[in-house]
Amino acid sequence: MNKVKRKSIGTNYSSCVQPAFIIGTNNPDGSCDFAPITWVSATNEKEYDYHMTVSMYGTKQTKTNVLREKKLSINLVSTDMLELMDYLGTHHAKNGKKDAIPYETGRGEVVDVPILEASRWIYECEVVKTAELGGSTTFFCRILNIQADERLTPNGTFDVDITLLDPVIYSSYYYRLGEKLGQIGEISKHIPD
Repeated sequence: MNKVKRKSIGTNYSSCVQPAFIIGTNNPDGSCDFAPITWVSATNEKEYDYHMTVSMYGTKQTKTNVLREKKLSINLVSTDMLELMDYLGTHHAKNGKKDAIPYETGRGEVVDVPILEASRWIYECEVVKTAELGGSTTFFCRILNIQADERLTPNGTFDVDITLLDPVIYSSYYYRLGEKLGQIGEISKHIPD
């Protein structure tokens, strides 16, 4: 492995490589609200009790809905959904209904939240804790159900072939996932203990 030559560039840059999600919430009038959010990750409270963390900045309607209802859907964006994600992210509910692109919605199977029928992986969640930092709110969300593309056959907690999910990866630009490189332990198994 070659040594990388680096330089200090300051602290206002981000190379956070993140899968893209569209968050689904209920508006006060019962209509659906969807907004792309890429500050999404996972954590756990105890072994095999996973939670999603979702951070939202500002005063967007989606954030207001989550604060009010304490529930949301987290819809993974695959590359065939990129146009929808970009549209939803550049058109705001305060400027009118976001309906210039047709898309199908449904309801969660366990949590009463709107979902996107095109999503290949959906978390249905309830908020169990929030944390404020500046203008951002981070929601810690208990996963109550996962809806997955029927082509997936997970064999364990981390054994999901994400190449079938074809996720959009965001880091200031949109990217596509490359290739599966191997499992943990498979790459270095030739090195003696």
